[in-house]
Amino acid sequence: MEKKWSYKGYEVEAGLKPGSAHFQYFFSVFKNNEKKCNYCVWIEDDALSRFDSGEDFDAIVADHGDAWERWVKAQIDAGDIQSKVLKLEKDGEKEIDLSEMREHLSMD
Repeated sequence: MEKKWSYKGYEVEAGLKPGSAHFQYFFSVFKNNEKKCNYCVWIEDDALSRFDSGEDFDAIVADHGDAWERWVKAQIDAGDIQSKVLKLEKDGEKEIDLSEMREHLSMD
């Protein structure tokens, strides 16, 4: 993971999924060194150009990472400590429980 920060007693490690051909940015959330959940921002391939014309993953994170951190903080504020995906599509976005995405998304 590339970035670490703390929020309301939780430690968060964030970073792009290494080696992925698709945009997957993970936030792993820990409390007392125990992993509690993962949040992921997943940009569909056909939506990448909405975020960066060159489809540069690092540039996308630099431009939008703060907004995604606010999304993670809002989940923590709401007590919603369960793994989920913020799926960004060509025409919008939706939140999905990560357990519903297992066939499409792996954190390995």
